[in-house]
Amino acid sequence: MKQIIFATSNATKSKRFSKGLKELGIEVLSLKDIDVKLDIEEDGSTAIENALLKARACYKKTKKPCMGMDDTLYMEGVPEDMQPGLFVRRVNGKNLTDEEMIEHYTNLVKKYGINGRINCKWIYGLAVINENGEETTYSWFKDDFYMTSSRSDKNNPGYPLNSISKYKKLDKYFTEVTLEDMKLIEVNEDDVVDFIANHI
Repeated sequence: MKQIIFATSNATKSKRFSKGLKELGIEVLSLKDIDVKLDIEEDGSTAIENALLKARACYKKTKKPCMGMDDTLYMEGVPEDMQPGLFVRRVNGKNLTDEEMIEHYTNLVKKYGINGRINCKWIYGLAVINENGEETTYSWFKDDFYMTSSRSDKNNPGYPLNSISKYKKLDKYFTEVTLEDMKLIEVNEDDVVDFIANHI
């Protein structure tokens, strides 16, 4: 089975594409799985640039197929200087805990939202480096959700915003959707999985 290293220490994030890639004969390993630590200065101006920085640092250290990912968050109606952008977890130079993130974003919804909600968009950037060091990138977005000023009782460790985000179509928190729900909203990332598999 082929392997690709996901340049992340986030256990939840590292599993994001694992199932789909495994079906294609590719095992996803996280930095923790291979006991590697990377000190990366994510100073890119876009999600793609930061994804490349992560993938390059990982490839330089391991010389094995690697991928890096980053995302940008846009919240409708929030002033430009308050937009999370690339710094979803970092606010005023501080890395927020999961609980601090929930507090910060619910406060934004309370201040700038309408009826306790704000439409949002995630813009994702992915970089893949194959065993020969060849780089390819991919970008996609999701705008099928909004954030609320109240939170779910359920949490996804590592993804705190899932507790205050709801799918528009279902009006249900991300943390509360079932497998049946997922079929209804047809949320899948097969295109991303195929991109990784075709460029490893």
